[in-house]
Amino acid sequence: MTDEPAVSLAHRVPELGALELLIAVARHGSMGGAARELGISQPAASSRIRSVERQLGVSLFDRSPSGSRLTGAGALVTDWARRIMEAAEAFDAGAQALRDRRDSRLRVAASMTIAEYLLPGWLIALRAARPDTAVSLLAGNSGAVAARLIGGEADLGFVEGLAVPAGLDGTVIGRDRLVVVVAPTHAWGRRTSLTPEELAAAPLILREEGSGTRQVLDAALASYGGPAEPLLELSSTTAVKASVVSGAGPSVLSELAVREELAARRLLEVEVAGIHLRRDLRAVWPTGHRPSGPARELLSLTRAAP
Repeated sequence: MTDEPAVSLAHRVPELGALELLIAVARHGSMGGAARELGISQPAASSRIRSVERQLGVSLFDRSPSGSRLTGAGALVTDWARRIMEAAEAFDAGAQALRDRRDSRLRVAASMTIAEYLLPGWLIALRAARPDTAVSLLAGNSGAVAARLIGGEADLGFVEGLAVPAGLDGTVIGRDRLVVVVAPTHAWGRRTSLTPEELAAAPLILREEGSGTRQVLDAALASYGGPAEPLLELSSTTAVKASVVSGAGPSVLSELAVREELAARRLLEVEVAGIHLRRDLRAVWPTGHRPSGPARELLSLTRAAP
């Protein structure tokens, strides 16, 4: 003997809208009153109640010209329906509490240049739009940003580099130019331009491996043997810039990071002919999990990136 497949609970129990209608008919004592309360037509209400009766296999109302009165079975079913609706309301309130808790915080991970020179303005704008959202910022290189997102430690990330890191989706929010900079006292300060070979051969003050700046420089100089062994390797754009200003040596930095120093001539830009030193700025998130809530709102504020 073959067992018949079990019918799922979803097919045996009326859906919430039908139960809400049942309770409304019981409260008003008429299909018309329930239909008006729920914003549907009386024929639609009558049809839906008949469908519930067929589904349950019992008659729920005695219908007459004066209205609709619950049968004994109908009174029991309506009481059960009220308990289900109370549980559904509790479920909805709990889900809303979870959404509110999610929307009350935002964890952002950003590579150093974006964290230092772009995010402050975006976060001020976000604060104006969402004053109750607490934001935490984790700054690091592009590799560290990717690791935090994949590890669930951040809701939204920002990186600079050549491509979206593995395991992430992203969108380009702007573009950035890298520039070769030196102190005015450096010998390159008297040069109008450098060749790629000269840049590749010179010991530079650089960000650490894994940073977006380093990735772009390595790619640009790959056909020239790659950059020479760094003079200094530092984990912060601010530290690199301070070292260059002090005259320790040349570097390649984001134009965003050195605008003020170039304008004040505390640093000088040296052109390099024949190489591409531009990069995309990206917002990134774990694959398949597009930003929502405050993360989505922050993403919308980044369109003013250079």
